[in-house]
Amino acid sequence: MCGIAGIVAADRAEIDPRWPAAMIATLDHRGPDDGGIHVEPGIALAHARLSIIDVAGGCQPMSTVDGAFWITFNGEIFNYVELRQALARNGHRFRTRSDTEVLLHLYREYGADAVAALNGQWAAGIWDARARVLFLSRDRLGVRPMYYAVVDNRLLFASEMKALFAVPGVSRELDPRGLDNVFTFWTTLPPRTIFKSIQELPPGHSLTWRDGEITVRPHWTPRFPEASHAEQTHRETAVLQEELLQRLEQATRLRLRADVPVGAYVSGGLDSAVVAALASRVNGAPPHTFSIAFDAADFDESAHQRQVASMLGTEHHELRCSNEDIARAFPDVVWHAETPVLRTAPAPLYLLARMVRDRGFKVVLTGEGADETLGGYDIFKEAKIRRFWSKFPSSSRRASLVRRLYPWLRDLHRQPGIVQCIIGLSKAEAAFT
Repeated sequence: MCGIAGIVAADRAEIDPRWPAAMIATLDHRGPDDGGIHVEPGIALAHARLSIIDVAGGCQPMSTVDGAFWITFNGEIFNYVELRQALARNGHRFRTRSDTEVLLHLYREYGADAVAALNGQWAAGIWDARARVLFLSRDRLGVRPMYYAVVDNRLLFASEMKALFAVPGVSRELDPRGLDNVFTFWTTLPPRTIFKSIQELPPGHSLTWRDGEITVRPHWTPRFPEASHAEQTHRETAVLQEELLQRLEQATRLRLRADVPVGAYVSGGLDSAVVAALASRVNGAPPHTFSIAFDAADFDESAHQRQVASMLGTEHHELRCSNEDIARAFPDVVWHAETPVLRTAPAPLYLLARMVRDRGFKVVLTGEGADETLGGYDIFKEAKIRRFWSKFPSSSRRASLVRRLYPWLRDLHRQPGIVQCIIGLSKAEAAFT
């Protein structure tokens, strides 16, 4: 979770070195291990490093030997070993063992097309000193953040919006449409943010700055199979299960490439349990595992978490979280999120991440994203219930359907307001259909 920042100015205009210093100072929490700033006419790059790969040699901003290319990079390139081998065969020589240098040389070889070869999650700023071109890129699903603003013919970019505000002239005026996004979709829709002056580089996109002109283009879009459902069903379920397992195991193996200890979150669900089990298989030894136990019994899954840890034989670390803990942490969560936060769930995760860091771990594997990919959230079932309500508004089963969906949430049965809220959503849906 490194922090990156930079400024590029047209016409080789001088950049006050205090500006990149101020920008990266706001991102110290992202990279407490190391840092650096590079300034030359018309460009400034800054970095706050969380050291994961090549702890001693991967300092940034990093340049090629001849100083023709510079990079500040946040993320991990999981297939950097294979890419490095291919580049070496093409004559590239490396001074470090870092994935950062691999990305830098890959860009030198292929330009903007380099990102097509990456398996990873990244937000990177690369400066081509000869062509005087700045290249920004963000990973396919937007795991790593990237924000930018244009002020007085200068482009500013950073991992967090607060870093952009460290430069004079960046307006803090709120964008009502961005706020509307948040309260409609729970998040802003890139490139919009909650601030009028700041844009977010969308996931799967790259940005090029050349002579003051900005070009933003997608480098990846999701692909879906063209075969019909009938054509797919001939494949045996067991074959598909084995293929999924192989892909998960390979993804886990790549993510365990680190020069620091790697732990795993255990939530009590299947997704994180599978990831922790795969880490045990790949490493030949169980990882340290981490979980949250809640004082509120309706939300506590510590029994399931301990069962997974016991089965895998992990050294397990548990954080007990109360309502008061969540309330105390919430202002910090909002400060880091840089947007209105509509639910308290990020607060326990913030506290858990802090405990993980205190235990000496910088990297953890999780099951995050599996529910979105595999349709595991009950919210999809809620949508089905709302469609039923829209079609049968007089049904006597309306309230009982939600309670049947969440039978373990006893308090829900005593809160008819929640049911009425969901019923209200169904009426709104009916009004627009």
